[in-house]
Amino acid sequence: YNDFGGANHYFGIAGPDHNLPSPVLSLERPWARGIVWLPAGAPRICADHLPDFGDAPRYPMKEWAFANGFGQYYGAAGWAQFDRHFVVWAEKEGYALDMITQTDLHYRPELLDAYPCVTIVGHDEYWTREMRLSIEAYVKRGGRLARFGANFMWQIRLEEQGRLQVCYKYKAIDDDPVAGTDKKHLLSTAWEDKRVGWPGASTVGVNGADGTYASWGGFAPHGQKGFTVYRSSHWAFDGTGLRYADIFGDQARIFAYEVDGLDYRFRHGLPYPVPVEGQPEDIEILAMSPAVLEEDEQDGEGFRYYIRNTDRLGLVQSVTGEVTEESLSRYKYGSGMMVHMTSGKGEVLTAATCEWVMGLKRGDLCTQRITRNILDRFTNE
Repeated sequence: YNDFGGANHYFGIAGPDHNLPSPVLSLERPWARGIVWLPAGAPRICADHLPDFGDAPRYPMKEWAFANGFGQYYGAAGWAQFDRHFVVWAEKEGYALDMITQTDLHYRPELLDAYPCVTIVGHDEYWTREMRLSIEAYVKRGGRLARFGANFMWQIRLEEQGRLQVCYKYKAIDDDPVAGTDKKHLLSTAWEDKRVGWPGASTVGVNGADGTYASWGGFAPHGQKGFTVYRSSHWAFDGTGLRYADIFGDQARIFAYEVDGLDYRFRHGLPYPVPVEGQPEDIEILAMSPAVLEEDEQDGEGFRYYIRNTDRLGLVQSVTGEVTEESLSRYKYGSGMMVHMTSGKGEVLTAATCEWVMGLKRGDLCTQRITRNILDRFTNE
């Protein structure tokens, strides 16, 4: 998301007309304004105020960024938007923290051995194969992973000792140099792509392709902004007073921007994951809410939409290999979930929404108590 110098994985100067996203990015650039620091009150992607029905879609973070000289993607990722809020809350609560980056997971996985719990927050969209292997091995040895974040979507590669990040995304099968080679398993595409076939649920219990957008722009702007509880007897909900079908976090708008989920079915009022090859069998869905993969474009004078259906079309092409009515129907609606699973001697609990940290910052009692329950269990045992 860092667009310092005029390019990132979303726009840039690549391609014959020099107007396409860049698949190769330097990690040695300065940070665009807004990724490290933001003033109080800078708009988040999930708007603070609900639009009226029939209003034109708006994207306050874009408007504010352009008007005030900040990077246009400041709202999507970074220390200022996500990680800082968690660290401030956790330190105030008395938790001792050390911080590493995902790049450390790739090059220095031995760092994890000194800790009982790894915590991830915010928007962890891009992972290398090595990062995932590091986390999975850590959990199987007895480590705990607490993930309060979402959008587990793309396999990337780090090259030149970590100075370059490579991700061809929707164009990987045509443009990625490893396509069709003995390194095709490193194709920089969605994890659910049949050429990679390693669903994110193997590592974090949920998939990016089964979740995606909620609560902004044309993505269910009037939708639920908290989680509906389904398994209230789980230890994560101890002391909250939450019951089956209760909603928590909605006043703090924690269910927003991007979320991760699973394909699921209901049985006797409870959701269960649909079995998928490579997906752990013991995943337990604790809470969930709906999400969508494209904007619902209602007509109106002056209406203009931001993402529209481009991500959905690209994802369908990547994952299934072709855009058909059947494949489009498979990837139209999703969900965001809170899940728990075990792996080897360890366990994973994921609350798969980017905005979970807002429940901590804005003082949502249930979100705070659930977070404490998870961290206390994962650090004390």
